[in-house]
Amino acid sequence: MTAGGQDAGEEPSAARLPSRVAKLLSALFYGTCSFLIVLVNKALLTTYGFPSPIVLGIGQMAATIMILYVSKLSKIIHFPDFDKKIPVKLFPLPLLYVGNHISGLSSTSKLRKQYSLNIIVSVFAIILGAFIAAGSDLAFNLEGYIFVFLNDVFTAANGVYTKQKMDPKELGKYGVLFYNACFMIIPTFIISVSTGDLQQATEFSQWKNVLFIIQFLLSCFLGFLLMYSTVLCSYYNSALTTAVVGAIKNVSVAYIGMLVGGDYVFSVLNFVGLNICMAGGLRYSFLTLSSQFKPQQPVDKEDIPSDLKN
Repeated sequence: MTAGGQDAGEEPSAARLPSRVAKLLSALFYGTCSFLIVLVNKALLTTYGFPSPIVLGIGQMAATIMILYVSKLSKIIHFPDFDKKIPVKLFPLPLLYVGNHISGLSSTSKLRKQYSLNIIVSVFAIILGAFIAAGSDLAFNLEGYIFVFLNDVFTAANGVYTKQKMDPKELGKYGVLFYNACFMIIPTFIISVSTGDLQQATEFSQWKNVLFIIQFLLSCFLGFLLMYSTVLCSYYNSALTTAVVGAIKNVSVAYIGMLVGGDYVFSVLNFVGLNICMAGGLRYSFLTLSSQFKPQQPVDKEDIPSDLKN
């Protein structure tokens, strides 16, 4: 075999290492952004009492559009210009764009990927822990749990379709982000007007508070980072991995809520459920990382059929 053939044979092994690092870093990036935006949004909506999550979402979409458009004009990034085929290529992502997390298990059949028994058990532990924690929540709020459930369901589909539509030859990562935000910001604005959210937001008394404005702008920027990190995590990992990272983040926020905020009501079953959920998420992370960094078994030349050798 020639030297050139040896180099070609070594390329897949060499290319796997950056991919493994990218998988890990993209998951950490998504988890960090998701964690930080929850803390900032909690301060805006709870501490300051900002009346409209919808308007906050519009601000995050606007920040995404401006950052990506300016970056495209500056030739820092590239995505295709608008044409009439883009809505067809992107559909149904704009309808599913309201999500924030991915449920994972429902997307397995869509992506046609098989998972080991250990992975399934780990994800089942996350779901079981969530049910135990919710069922024993002394501060249970039905409306809040319904919104969280719908959020997860919509984003389950969002993660799957994002994975499918990030073809670099088509829209690419930045195109998916930009046109998603463009297609959703106008309908969301109309909803905010019809529900009175926009009026409540414009009449909010804290707009002269510099600290509030800084946190509002920070939330808008973190909204862009969250969208970008979600796309990256889905691109380099599976939709299920993104779901588990989101679940670990949610439980981490719950742990912090026990110490800060004063709105957590302790019960033994709720605490046990949170710990089961966290244990399942950490076990999934360990199994996923172990499989990624496991060395590939070399193929024995004697096992290769003679017709393939020729």
